[in-house]
Amino acid sequence: MLRRIVCSHEADEALAEELLQEIHFAIWRALPSFRGASSIRTFVARVAINRALTHVGRAVRSPPTTELDTQLSSGEGSPEFQAIAVDRRSRLVAAVRDLPLAYRDVATLTLEGLTPKEISQTLGVSVNAVAIRLSRAKQLLRQSVGEHT
Repeated sequence: MLRRIVCSHEADEALAEELLQEIHFAIWRALPSFRGASSIRTFVARVAINRALTHVGRAVRSPPTTELDTQLSSGEGSPEFQAIAVDRRSRLVAAVRDLPLAYRDVATLTLEGLTPKEISQTLGVSVNAVAIRLSRAKQLLRQSVGEHT
C-alpha cells in the first residue's frame, strides 16, 4: 500500500525511494500517538498521504525533472506482449499521477482495497465525498487512457 501511495505522488524512482523511507520514519514516529479510533491500516495510510502531500509541496517549489524508465518487466510472454503491458501500466500510473490530488488519493487508496469509510477517515472527508471523488477519478482516468465506455 505504501509503495503505491508513493508511486501515485512521485514519478522519479530515486525520489520515490526517499519518500518511502520518509513515510516509514513518519509512521514510526507517529505510532505512539495511535489511539485506536480507526484501524491501523487507516492510520498508516493517513500518515503516508500526509507525508506524500508534504513531499509534493516541496517538489512544486523545486525545478522539474525528467523520468527515463525503459525497463521491461521480467515475465512470461513475448517481448511484444511485455512491452504492451509495460506501456499500459506506465500510461495508467501517469494518468493516476496527473489526477488532481483529491482524486489521486481516493483512487490510490481504493486500489489498495480500503473501504469508502476507511478512505473517508484517512482523508478527513465524508463517505459521500469519497464516492463522488472516486467517480470523477474513474471518469478522468478513462478519458486519459483513451478507454471510453
